[in-house]
Amino acid sequence: MATGAFPSPRKMTLIAGAIVAINGFFPAVWILFTSLKTESELMRLPITIWPHAPTLANYSRVFTDQPIFTFMWNSVVVATLSTLLCVTVSALAAYALVRLRLPKPNLILSALLAVAMFPLISLMVPLFTVMRDLNLLNTWWALVFPYAVLSMPVCTLVLMSFFQDIPRDLENAAMIDGCTRTGALWHVVLPLTAPGVFTAGILAFVNAWDEFLLALTLSPRVLSRTLPVGITLYQGEFSFPWPIISAALIVAIVPICIIIAVFQERVVGGLTSGGMKG
Repeated sequence: MATGAFPSPRKMTLIAGAIVAINGFFPAVWILFTSLKTESELMRLPITIWPHAPTLANYSRVFTDQPIFTFMWNSVVVATLSTLLCVTVSALAAYALVRLRLPKPNLILSALLAVAMFPLISLMVPLFTVMRDLNLLNTWWALVFPYAVLSMPVCTLVLMSFFQDIPRDLENAAMIDGCTRTGALWHVVLPLTAPGVFTAGILAFVNAWDEFLLALTLSPRVLSRTLPVGITLYQGEFSFPWPIISAALIVAIVPICIIIAVFQERVVGGLTSGGMKG
């Protein structure tokens, strides 16, 4: 077959990029348009994409039908606390695996990765039992600790890829000047690997913000629910008001979009640098 029959690498790249963009943006655009429709228009045939009579009434009901500000506050606190805990412990673990002479570090790393491969559903019963015995059900900490632990393997790997390229001489010089090893980590290594720290933090935050199953199981009380679980309250026993649910989903997506937009350069730089170093 003639080589001219195949598209050029540039065209293949553009096609692949278009497929990824459509796959990523189309669901969000569809949810946005659905949130601007009335329920009667949504059920009308043939199906329309663009709303003929856009309305913001669905967004008004999002804030009046359920305590969405409480759900959002719970999500912000849980995601922030779990991210801080996860990044702190992951930084210590990554530094230990890269710099310290630990016995069988590859075995430790393999065990860390094995933890990440456990299906979440298999951890539900033991986690529920532990949180119940500690009297932490329906509290922020019932979600903070599991979220931090579940994100630690990925965050540790991300930070390890950055720590490996930091010269040891910088840490040795800091310790000669009076820093402890931990001080060298916080004052020398982490500032030099800021893109990696931001990347790990964003990954941990998004995972905590979007998680549903643990939040539903460990915080079933209405006022303790996080945003993904709170959105389920908008549906009735026999009805699914999709325009209102779509509006609530848009409200849940906006904070993540703002965070990604603000830290876009650091996140992209961290992911690409980590990929090149790894």
